[in-house]
Amino acid sequence: MKCRICSILAGLLALLSANATAAAPAPEAPPAKVVVIPIRSEIDQPELFILRRALKEAIAQQADTVVLDMETPGGSLSVTFEMLKALEKFPGKTLTYINREAISAGALISAGTDAIYFAPDGIIGAAAPVLAGGGDIDETMQEKIVSYLKARVRSISEGKGYRGEVISAMIDNDAELRIGEVTLKRKGELLSLTASEAMKSYGDPPRPLLGAGIAENLGALLDQVHGAGRYSVQTFEVSWSEKLAKILNRITPLLLGVGLVCLFIEFKTPGFGVFGITGISLLGVIFFGQFAAGLSGHEPALFFLLGVSLVAAELFFFPGVVYVAAVGAALMLGSLVMAMTDLWPSEPIRFSEDALVLPLVNVLAGVVLAAVLFLVLFKYLPRGSFLNRIVLDAAIGGAPVAGRALAGVPDDAGGLLLVGKTGIAATGLFPSGQVVIDEKRYEARLAVGSAAVGTPVRVVALGGFGLTVEVLS
Repeated sequence: MKCRICSILAGLLALLSANATAAAPAPEAPPAKVVVIPIRSEIDQPELFILRRALKEAIAQQADTVVLDMETPGGSLSVTFEMLKALEKFPGKTLTYINREAISAGALISAGTDAIYFAPDGIIGAAAPVLAGGGDIDETMQEKIVSYLKARVRSISEGKGYRGEVISAMIDNDAELRIGEVTLKRKGELLSLTASEAMKSYGDPPRPLLGAGIAENLGALLDQVHGAGRYSVQTFEVSWSEKLAKILNRITPLLLGVGLVCLFIEFKTPGFGVFGITGISLLGVIFFGQFAAGLSGHEPALFFLLGVSLVAAELFFFPGVVYVAAVGAALMLGSLVMAMTDLWPSEPIRFSEDALVLPLVNVLAGVVLAAVLFLVLFKYLPRGSFLNRIVLDAAIGGAPVAGRALAGVPDDAGGLLLVGKTGIAATGLFPSGQVVIDEKRYEARLAVGSAAVGTPVRVVALGGFGLTVEVLS
């Protein structure tokens, strides 16, 4: 009897538990994260910069959807390819909202996204390649470019309905577009579509020609895709820094070359002054350009700061210990290469030719330019010029000894007569400065350490830019 009662109670408890479980609501999915990227002007470097930066941040934030808010008359074909490559790196859903027009390059970029939506008055089309000034390309070259573009469009449009055929008809003036018995484009014209034309259905079973939907605005589009109130939106705006980045990236070798010359001059003079500040500032400007362009992460900046710290340590705490500054300089140059390399979140750094060639070329061009500038400044400028007075007198911070002009070190064997002679430090040696020997003033450098004004010194060798001396004990 008791066992039967126990069995009945156990059955009732199981039934109640099952009902409670069935009645419990399923956990609600979190709102989708949406990033809206405006493409609102001619396709050029600033648009690439804003797209690349926004995509990297969207990946880092684990966004679900990226929407290109498109209104462009077209632009650079090479930049268009770079933008398509960037879009391929986003792991979530990519959408285009044609907010008025996507002409030429804009149509190609739209074709690289998962779905194309239209504003009611949106237009897409006319994607034939032209010269930068708007003129026609040579016929043979035109055929080659069109053939390549059509193949590229087919590769990014596979499995997306009629998209490959439609975009190809926008590129190729000589192509005909037919779906079943309907001719949508004849030879001798380029295809352009309004929103309603892009949404017309063709074929069996019927499918929209190109569009995924028409929406009054971005909010209405996202309501269609994710449901009303089921998403959060972050919108990126083109900033002044992206525009500045375009200029800075074009003159990177010049900035790097001048910056390296300034740092070299700083090493040639004791203390730390205007040349050191200018050199480090110019290298910092290069970094700013890469951050604004959406290329660099935080790692290059950390390496750069470490390099600056080592150089500063050599200048202020270990003067004459050359290898400390050499390691610092190597870290600074290496960080510049890293900063110019297009790094993406969650992707390993690939030391490929495409990724490193341009950064290495820029850095090497800067180093070569620095060497040329140095030769011009220190070999071909006449002695006593304004620059020489700044570097050799003012920057050193020591007043000339009365009646003693700066003497040049003889290039021939006669200069060896100075080796072994003694004198005094006319300025502080940190480790570079000037010494007085036999009532003549010379540039000099300590092999190790530093010395104050008036310290007795002995010449131990002839260096490339003056005497090498040691402190007399």
